[in-house]
Parts: sequence; C-alpha cells; structure tokens
Amino acid sequence: MLHGAMANARTFSELAAKFSKWRVICLDQRGHGWSEHALQDEYSRDHYVTDVLNLIQTELGGQPVTILGHSLGGVNAYQFAARYPELVQAVIVEDIGAEIDSDFSFANKLPYRSASLKELRDSLINIGLRAIDYFSESVLEDEQGWGFRTDMKGLQTTIAQVNGDWWEDWLSSSCPILLIHGRKSIFFDLPQAEQMEARRSNTKLAVFEDCGHGVHSDDLNGFYQVMNAFLEDLTH
Repeated sequence: MLHGAMANARTFSELAAKFSKWRVICLDQRGHGWSEHALQDEYSRDHYVTDVLNLIQTELGGQPVTILGHSLGGVNAYQFAARYPELVQAVIVEDIGAEIDSDFSFANKLPYRSASLKELRDSLINIGLRAIDYFSESVLEDEQGWGFRTDMKGLQTTIAQVNGDWWEDWLSSSCPILLIHGRKSIFFDLPQAEQMEARRSNTKLAVFEDCGHGVHSDDLNGFYQVMNAFLEDLTH
C-alpha cells in the first residue's frame, strides 16, 4: 500500500487490518513518515518507482503483487505496473488521474515547527486546508516543537515531478485496475475518471459520491467492500 503526499504508511492501518487473510505491506515512501529524507534531486518518478521495485525484490523475492496507491502512491502504482508488468497482478488507484496538475505551494506557508499541536493544526486551517486530519497524520513532536515528518522541501520537488501527462503509462499496462474516485475531490474530477475507464481495457471505476480525495478515510467500510470485491473477483 502506497500513501499520498504528506501522508505515511499509517494512513492505511485500519484498512490493512480488514485484510487479515492477505500479507499487507504499507510503505513509508521516501521523504515521508519515518523514511529518510533524500537529496532534492532524488524525488523523481524513477526514484519512487524504483523504491517499489526494491521492496518487492527484497521483501517478497520478486513475487507478483497487488498494489494499492492513493494519490501520489496511485501514480507510483500505475507507473510501476507499466514498467514492470511481470511483477503486478492488479492495481487499485485511489483518486488520482493520468493528467496531474497539483498545487502544493501552501506547504511553503507552513511553519517548520510550532509550539503546540493546536498551533500547528491552526496553521493548516489558516491557509485554507480542509482535510486537517489527513495532514495531521504526519505530525511529530521533537525538541524543536511540533512539525511534519514529511520532507517539506522535497515535497515541492515530488509534486513538480508528479505533475504532467501520464496517459502513456496509464494505457501501457494490461493488468486489472480498480480506479476509485471521491466525487468531492479537489485533485481529480469525474470526467477524467470516466475517460480513464473508457480508454483503458480491464479497468473498473468506482465513484464515492460523498467522499473527497481520501476515500479510504472518508468511507473506510465502503472502500473496503469495493476493494475486497475487486480482489475476490481476481481469484475466481
């Protein structure tokens, strides 16, 4: 399971617990969670995709896997499937498109450290962010105060690298893909989601009308049911 930008592996903890019959690995991607911060020129598409390859080769002996990716993790997942089809059984892509133009410039306005958790959360609210709990998942406290585990400088490089037209990657793989879209998302819209389903064979679109960008957080049980049904279909 691959989390989104400014999140970490813990975002999937409740979802992963529901898949007790599966071996689930949730990765803190580079510059996120407890993973080390990389050099600023090491947040490219190739670096993220290679991290997935290294995990599969070292932890799973190169066995084919099913990958769930949210947002940034979703791009990493379908790009990995395009480049290493022999290692992918299926992909679940949560709320990210084949054409991406995300704006994370707000991150430049966040303090490096705040005196309290409330002050840090207030700083998120003051710059107009709504998904406070999502961003709060990556908070830590150290001797300097409260801040984010995410490499905030590296985040800008990550977003600059992930923005672009990735239709070729989206269309290059042939494995089953479940594309999940939150209708209230500010990062991904329904017309593109429908186009992604129509243009790529072996793709199923599931739309959650009352959810935003983080469908797995907004509707955990609904997300699980759709994902579990997709996985069960693969085994029949």
